Amino acid sequence: MPSSALIQVQVQHKTRLADDIVGLQLQATDGSALPAFSAGAHIDLHLPNGQIRQYSLANDPQVSAFYELGILLDPTSRGGSCCVHQDIQAGDQLHISQPRNLFALVPAPRYRLFAGGIGITPILSMAHQLYAQGAEFELHYCARSRSRAAYVERLQAAAFAERVHLYFDDEPASARMDAAALLATPDQSHVYICGPSGFIRHLTSTAAQQGWSSEQVHYEQFAAPTRSSDNSASDNSASDNSSSDRAFEIQLVSSGQVISVAANESAADALTRAGVAVALSCEQGICGSCLLPIVDGEPDHRDYFQTQTERAANSHFTPCCSRAKSRRLVINR
Repeated sequence: MPSSALIQVQVQHKTRLADDIVGLQLQATDGSALPAFSAGAHIDLHLPNGQIRQYSLANDPQVSAFYELGILLDPTSRGGSCCVHQDIQAGDQLHISQPRNLFALVPAPRYRLFAGGIGITPILSMAHQLYAQGAEFELHYCARSRSRAAYVERLQAAAFAERVHLYFDDEPASARMDAAALLATPDQSHVYICGPSGFIRHLTSTAAQQGWSSEQVHYEQFAAPTRSSDNSASDNSASDNSSSDRAFEIQLVSSGQVISVAANESAADALTRAGVAVALSCEQGICGSCLLPIVDGEPDHRDYFQTQTERAANSHFTPCCSRAKSRRLVINR
């Protein structure tokens, strides 16, 4: 099956995992095994309302009979999580993409896993994979309260339960996570973080202050942080220049075609209007699905996917949200 082919699945189970969090267990409609994946992978879920949303796979990668998703109801949702919570039911048939992994584990002597809220989904899968590999790891999971934390009972019953540490905001301060203490001594561990933007910023800035190298710290966030004029050094995003956006051009290497991008439209919209296929998914600069190679020109990076080093290279840009500082960008399409 080609990697771009969609897979038809059926919702075998829909369960309440926590306050405002539901779990979906998906199986292939023909009963076959689903494609193999590695911890940290995600799929595109094609929703009944026509939207496409990305969700991390939470289950053990050794299990091929089903995929498991944990989905938080987002009060600012543009329809994705609302559709899952309100419209999708057990027995429904849906289409999903092949798994893709932009948050994979790299070889390391040990691992420190940090999850905040719904960020537990890829971290849980990582714990399963690392335990199966006999790797040394610890898992730290933070949530507002036990009632808002998904998979707590599963974590407490897991074979690796002694490596799991739980922290809840509504419990005594002495029981809360001390990031500075946990990251006090840089070693050869690799750190993996997933959760809200504030959670990620706190941990990445703490790690940097404690002397951890950026190559050791990996993170994934599910929504673009709220932009402000006070962007910290640890924030991967560019500042919000929407009020001063200007028109620019995109030239395609393959045909020489020049496409105008208006000040009030995204590069992705302009490309799509011109008949150029763009692999859109999150449309917030988080997932990297739409990343395009640049041959010439200077992009105005506004994504949260590329690292500072990658953005400085100016070799790729995300047309869903990024723009151009130069008059024209030449892309390898």
